[in-house]
Amino acid sequence: MRKILLLIATFSLFNACVTEDKNEAITITPDELHASVDKVTEIMIHDIFSPPVASRIFAYPNIAAYEIISLNNDQYLSLEGQVEQLGAIPRPDSTQNINYDLAALVAHMELSKRLIFSEDRMEALRDSLYQGWESKNAQVFNDSKTYGLKVADYIGEWMSKDNYNQTRTMPKFTVDTDDITRWQPTPPAYMEGIEPHWNKIRPFVIDSAGQFKPEPPPPFSMEEGSDFYKELKEVYDISNKITENGDESEEVKIAQFWDCNPYVSVTRGHLMFATKKISPGAHWIGIAKIAAKKTDSDFAKTVYTYTKTSIAIADAFISCWDEKYRSNLVRPETLINQHIDENWQPVLQTPPFPEYTSGHSVVSGAAATALTDIFGENFSFDDDTEVAYGLPIRSFTSFTVAADEAAISRMYGGIHYRKAVEVGVKQGRDLGKFVINNLKMTKDKDLADNR
Repeated sequence: MRKILLLIATFSLFNACVTEDKNEAITITPDELHASVDKVTEIMIHDIFSPPVASRIFAYPNIAAYEIISLNNDQYLSLEGQVEQLGAIPRPDSTQNINYDLAALVAHMELSKRLIFSEDRMEALRDSLYQGWESKNAQVFNDSKTYGLKVADYIGEWMSKDNYNQTRTMPKFTVDTDDITRWQPTPPAYMEGIEPHWNKIRPFVIDSAGQFKPEPPPPFSMEEGSDFYKELKEVYDISNKITENGDESEEVKIAQFWDCNPYVSVTRGHLMFATKKISPGAHWIGIAKIAAKKTDSDFAKTVYTYTKTSIAIADAFISCWDEKYRSNLVRPETLINQHIDENWQPVLQTPPFPEYTSGHSVVSGAAATALTDIFGENFSFDDDTEVAYGLPIRSFTSFTVAADEAAISRMYGGIHYRKAVEVGVKQGRDLGKFVINNLKMTKDKDLADNR
């Protein structure tokens, strides 16, 4: 009998240990969120999303994750009522054992999957994470996953009302070939203008697409003494100067680093194919990741960083595209080839939409303002975002300095006039300030203890 009791006790102890092992705590790390965001970026490059659409793909999953985090972290405040038409997300069932970080990441991956084409690539990352979490604690995993998917459905429903689907059926942009002041498709692919109706997308924080309407570009004139002609000639002269020694000049390296054009077409013989590059918004999301990792930000602050930055970027694209198709200004390449040098080519390939204002300048100004609000004025960092695309690391003493370089890169690249760059970065900064002043996301606004 004593032996039987001993065996029972030993078995019970063993069973308890096994049960305990199967119910260990699940800790969600910032690196797992970074992996999800990186996967989204990778898929967007593969699927070739336009820069405005890419900004939308980043914003909604981040907001879903952030709203879940704000439920369980007193430091962070919900975006309910602060972001256009966003109500309160569903509250969790109090009887369930929910890991809020896990639920947030589930919602992020689920919404990301719905917004891209190559769903299987997102599912591969998701399934790998799911397997690991479930093996640690099946009940917590299932309860958290159920809640994360419920929030994803709620944010997805809100997302579906932002006019994106309606813009898919609106007319293509009509090019006025008889007006030399208006934008014309550019070589080598001569693509049609992308997203001409993006100003109809529901903004996140700004009042309307036209709220930050910039001053107009200089009046069009091909007379040599006019302001417009001076800007055109400046693009031509700078391009010739910085390419005298091939691609060795600092200005050319700057242009190449900030290219971020998903539509670059390469022609070889009779074949034309696209090279893969990130969008301007994706580059700044990459910088947000660098800043979060450098400061060893926890999961919640990392979600907060991505969310504030992606909202600023998304509204910046809406604002910029509103101006692009209002002013509808011709690109330097078109006029230089027609009136100055028919053989001239810009350092960068001209992207397929009107010139004014510079999209990268507006987005960089907005993103840098949001990141400065989070991490401070003099935040130095090494930007390795473009290493995967064959470009070296560049170092910056602040987000503002990086934004200024991104803006001027467009003139070095031969794809923008000076006015579009200077007015564009101001447009972005003004918009960025409005976003941070109208989004109260933290009780301790600056999170000074983490800066």
